[in-house]
Amino acid sequence: MVKTLFDKIWDSHVVKSVAEGLDVLFIDQHYIHEVTSPQAFDGLRNRGIQVLFPERCTATTDHNVPTVNQLKPIKDPLSATQVASLQKNCEEFGIELYGIGHEKQGIVHIIGPELGITQPGMTIVCGDSHTSTHGAFGTIAFGIGTSQVEQVLAAQALILSHPKTMKIEVSGTLGFGVSSKDVILYIISKLGTQGATGHFVEYAGDVFRNMSMEERMTVCNMSIEMGARGGLIGIDDRTIDYVASKTEISEEKIAYWKSLNTDQDAEFDQVISLKGEDIQPMVTTGTAPDTGVTFGKNVGDASHLSQKALEYMQFKPGEKIDDQKIDYVFIGSCTNGRIEDLRSVADLVKGKKKANNVNVWVVPGSMKVRSQAIEENLDKIFTEAGFEFREPGCSACLAMNDDKIPAGSLCVSTSNRNFEGRQGDGARTVLASPLTAAASAITGKITDPRVFLNEN
Repeated sequence: MVKTLFDKIWDSHVVKSVAEGLDVLFIDQHYIHEVTSPQAFDGLRNRGIQVLFPERCTATTDHNVPTVNQLKPIKDPLSATQVASLQKNCEEFGIELYGIGHEKQGIVHIIGPELGITQPGMTIVCGDSHTSTHGAFGTIAFGIGTSQVEQVLAAQALILSHPKTMKIEVSGTLGFGVSSKDVILYIISKLGTQGATGHFVEYAGDVFRNMSMEERMTVCNMSIEMGARGGLIGIDDRTIDYVASKTEISEEKIAYWKSLNTDQDAEFDQVISLKGEDIQPMVTTGTAPDTGVTFGKNVGDASHLSQKALEYMQFKPGEKIDDQKIDYVFIGSCTNGRIEDLRSVADLVKGKKKANNVNVWVVPGSMKVRSQAIEENLDKIFTEAGFEFREPGCSACLAMNDDKIPAGSLCVSTSNRNFEGRQGDGARTVLASPLTAAASAITGKITDPRVFLNEN
């Protein structure tokens, strides 16, 4: 029987079918952070039970950690409590923790792949919606709620309904200056925030095959923003080489991983076909990730834009998106906080200075990314351009820490969500690629990065 990659992984992890379309699924890897885990551990404690497989759990601090003077006491009482609680819980239940100051600390969806923990064919969960990032490796990876975090800690399994499947195929090649972030923003602008609801998406086609693993992670990361349960990409030599660079793998395991790929005649519940040549650098104009437009377009040209969103963003429909002056640029997050992202920014801004009216924060996604950036002297390029090069954490992606965008300020952000108040009360967010963020930092307004790339 022919099957999709998703169904092969799902079927191989079914412990028991409890009803039509409802299965008990074994979970290979559980990632934990400080925000969604405290109540789950309290639940275990109240029931007098232990974590079933602590070796299948990996914990880190990321959401609440400061990105300046990280080793000093955390000022915010709630953040400090959550970080301290995670340390206490991990010590009590025997879970490995990469806390503040640890050489392996970082955003949970960045450290998993870079440490070789995330591997093809796995089922992976975390109390965070952007767990779909790990799908870049050919995994079933998805976010769960706090009650489910407790279930996985206790039983290493979840009762789940079988999602539908969707294939999004992007054929052809990408144009000059178009990045993986532009690709996923384009897809979301076409489908809308509910377009993939109830589905697990497999990304296929030449465009995704030609992407690096870090670019694939960016795409899978934002699957959730179009309502998908998660997203994944087939397992190829690029996947294998990446994992092999992080940990030892056997030939038998490689052969098994490749056997999981979608069979040629496998059917999906829905198929979307797009052309890479149609995609250009994208920026959002509203308060949802599906409000993307290309440069040269009017703000009001976004397909899914509401009047309420326009008012919040303080935009007028007839204005060009390129004309909007900005106040902040945030480069980082689990979407675009990896070393390739930082390299692309450094290449564009080298020898240039940021605009006087703009504050720029570059926040590496992990200690390893930060160390690599320093080794490559990227930090010097950033500081010479007037950027702040900070310490690892989720930072201004969601402002659960000190990194908040002031009310009314407009921020070009490489993160994944532009909801009202996402980056701080009253903050206005434009989602963009690292290249677009870098170009905008230099000019002080939302800027097509190809303006600078043509110079090189």
